[in-house]
Amino acid sequence: MRKMLCILAALTAALLLTACDGGDVKNVEVIPWEASEIYSDKDIYAAIDGVKAYFQRGFSGCTMTSIGYVGDDAQERFEELAQKHDADEGIILYSSFDVAEPDGPLEPNSTYNNWKWYLVRDKGGRWKHVDHGYG
Repeated sequence: MRKMLCILAALTAALLLTACDGGDVKNVEVIPWEASEIYSDKDIYAAIDGVKAYFQRGFSGCTMTSIGYVGDDAQERFEELAQKHDADEGIILYSSFDVAEPDGPLEPNSTYNNWKWYLVRDKGGRWKHVDHGYG
């Protein structure tokens, strides 16, 4: 029993250390957007929160500097995205972030601008990250 508790404590400590080593979103500037006829501000902020959470988990060594909604002009792309992922709705956000010491394929000491975030959801549900990158 004691051995099991030690293992559990070690796993918990490892998870906490990993959580602290994620991408930095503390000072992200949310870029204002024109009022959307597709999504409420609450919907867009929910998508932004989803991207920030994903960034914190998966972009270690990076600092997000800004994020915004691409705008209603991308409605056709939203619909294609939703259809591709068998969802009711799609949304695209864009951001900029700085890279210091990445864990993956990102270029160290660089800035990525206009990085796209692709999310989908079923009507009234939570946004789900399905892809990201340039494009």
